[in-house]
Amino acid sequence: MIDWKDKREFWIAGAKIADPESERLRVGSVCVQRGTITDIVWQKSVETDLPVLDAERFVLAPGFIDIHAHLREPGYEEKETIETGSAAAAVGGYTSLVCMANTNPVIDDPSVVEYIACRAQQVGRCRIHVAGAVTKGLLGEIINEYYHLKRAGVVALSDDGSYVANSQVMRSALEYARLHALPVISHCEDSFLAQASQMNEGYTSTRLGLKGSPAAAEEIAVSRDLMLAQLTGGRLHVAHVSTAGAVDLIRRAKKKGVRVTAEATPHHLTLDDRLLESYDTSLKVNPPLRSVKDIDALRAGLLDGTIDCIATDHAPHNEIDKDVEFDEAPFGMIGLETAFAQLHTHLVSKGVVELLDLIRFMTLNPASVLGLPGGRIKKDEPADLVLIDTEEEWTLQKKLIRSRSKNTPLIGASFTGRVQGVFLEGKWQSALTADEKQGMKT
Repeated sequence: MIDWKDKREFWIAGAKIADPESERLRVGSVCVQRGTITDIVWQKSVETDLPVLDAERFVLAPGFIDIHAHLREPGYEEKETIETGSAAAAVGGYTSLVCMANTNPVIDDPSVVEYIACRAQQVGRCRIHVAGAVTKGLLGEIINEYYHLKRAGVVALSDDGSYVANSQVMRSALEYARLHALPVISHCEDSFLAQASQMNEGYTSTRLGLKGSPAAAEEIAVSRDLMLAQLTGGRLHVAHVSTAGAVDLIRRAKKKGVRVTAEATPHHLTLDDRLLESYDTSLKVNPPLRSVKDIDALRAGLLDGTIDCIATDHAPHNEIDKDVEFDEAPFGMIGLETAFAQLHTHLVSKGVVELLDLIRFMTLNPASVLGLPGGRIKKDEPADLVLIDTEEEWTLQKKLIRSRSKNTPLIGASFTGRVQGVFLEGKWQSALTADEKQGMKT
């Protein structure tokens, strides 16, 4: 077998090429030379002197782009590092991601942005973009110097994990961010309504005796931020939408011309609050898992364009932190490695969305939301690609997880559809272990 990791010029032949930009899924072959796509032909085989990867069994798509992930470095390397988070991303089919600002020190200074960029370059497993903090120290009081953050390389602003409760501060943030063409990503949650909450407020929370966060906590915050976006003309992106009411608010705002985009996570699209009956702390996330009605609304929002893209909100926590009483456990679950399989199994295989649409939600659309490169298969573009077996049935085992943390409720779950690996600027990274690399014919 050819070692694809060392090949710089080759053809990927016979794959079903999924190009969300042209809205087509058809058999073809792609030539990669020195990290760039140099040719695309719509035929199964090619005559060439270059090495050929026979990808007839597979779907070839643009590398996935996650615009909402927590890599924890600097400051919380016991949970995740840029290296382990990048490895997890590659296993999940991601070639680009945007890391959030709630590190230690907070990403509110150009020096921290430069540190992350340097570490990402050293690791080289995926492209890492940076979201700078909206406010100094994520305290919601004083906005940062966006000019210097943008010069250092940030692509967006976010106090994710904290809501900017002061409306004047949020107004100023949207106004000044607009001057620098930076979107503001909002963690929409009224912290007073959600205070000390453990899960979604509803029948299950009452039955389990856990304090719930009402849907109104999200919807009040979304409503305010939409009004401020309309007032300022700033670019608002609503993170991890989880309620039917929030979807409706965003839909109405878009119809009025408000500059707003939105994302949903794989867990909010597939898991509901009844699962909390297990008291599994891996299911404790913020915003919380909601009701089946909310899931249906999120899916409808994807289909009609209200929700623009899917982002993981990958939030690693080590076992020491999570293996405690439920009300003491931190919020968050990992998701980079399972996002595609989870969504393909629950949405595509069940006829909720088409495969090409799912790929669009994970590639072209997130790239468009933040103005990032990638998300398309096009001549002269970097060869950032993912190879997928849509028919492979597999079970997630803890030993397969590359993230430093293992806080996922999906260990032991079975899926249909699996990422085989990614090409990052044409350099192959397999998602499989040595024992699993069967079927890659060359």
